[in-house]
Amino acid sequence: MLLKIKKSKKEDQLISACLKQDLQAQKALYERFASTMLFVCLRYVQNRQEAEDLMIKGFTKVFKKLAQFKSDGSFQAWVRRIMVNECLEYLRSNKSMYLEIDLEKADMKAGYALLPQNLEVEDLMKMIEQLPTGYRTVFNLFALEGYSHNEIAQMLQISVNTSKSQLSRGRKLLQQYLLQSEKERKIAQPI
Repeated sequence: MLLKIKKSKKEDQLISACLKQDLQAQKALYERFASTMLFVCLRYVQNRQEAEDLMIKGFTKVFKKLAQFKSDGSFQAWVRRIMVNECLEYLRSNKSMYLEIDLEKADMKAGYALLPQNLEVEDLMKMIEQLPTGYRTVFNLFALEGYSHNEIAQMLQISVNTSKSQLSRGRKLLQQYLLQSEKERKIAQPI
């Protein structure tokens, strides 16, 4: 059974108008997806100005490559992939992806039973932002974007084992952040 994602006629019309270089349609498309795509870029590049620049570069590519979009998939997923690739290209070209940190910090064991039960999404995203660039990048690609380790290895030009170890170390560090957050929350609670 083949699952086909239905797009709205409005989205199809908007894409069609963008292909005809309609500036109003391009503006509408940008406004429709800008906040979501900025959030995607911020997951990879913490500096807001850099993330905004990457998002704009990404949208430039979206408009240039719009004719390549195949209507058999989600348009938003297609745009997201362009944004992720733009961020990864930026990280590679700026050599800001440091894949290692102090192993003593990353290898500490954490207990899942002690993790907070009432964690907010914003709190978790802030913790992910604190991860070193390499860990954060692999974590985002694997856990949030759904790429396999083979795909991540190709995208980042690293080995599959490096991708796996970066994910493992990133998870351990996140567990530490979660445990620390829970300890701080318990200390702050009145008795």
